[in-house]
Amino acid sequence: MRWLITLGLLTLLSALIGGGFGLLMVSGIEKRVEEKYKALPQKDEAASPYSGNIAIKRLAPVVTNLMGSTSDWVRVEASIVFKADGAQNPDVLAGETRQDVLAYVRTLSLAQIQGPSGLLHLREDLNERVRLRSKGVIQELVLETLIVQ
Repeated sequence: MRWLITLGLLTLLSALIGGGFGLLMVSGIEKRVEEKYKALPQKDEAASPYSGNIAIKRLAPVVTNLMGSTSDWVRVEASIVFKADGAQNPDVLAGETRQDVLAYVRTLSLAQIQGPSGLLHLREDLNERVRLRSKGVIQELVLETLIVQ
């Protein structure tokens, strides 16, 4: 019986010492993290690329077949984000952009737009193409829907 009481007291003592040591370690780590966080320079909020006088215009859906296939069809729905300074008519800009997207999508094969990397490359290519054609008026082409059937 004496051994059980001694064993119980030693277990309780070791649990208290371990818990106290753990709390001491956690508070020390929290203090160090707070000190390092305060020492870091505070970053200013990044300016949005969409600030200023901009507008968004939805393009009419583009439906076409892919290169070298009469059975693979693509439907692309997109919008353009452009500078609304009144220098160009948004409807004309949207029409020209739609024609350019149609011409580009017709040159693609199914393998080029498969998977996440294919979608990323398509998005980058279309954005670059649209920026060049509009001479910087269009900031971005936003792909809303891409359906391949």
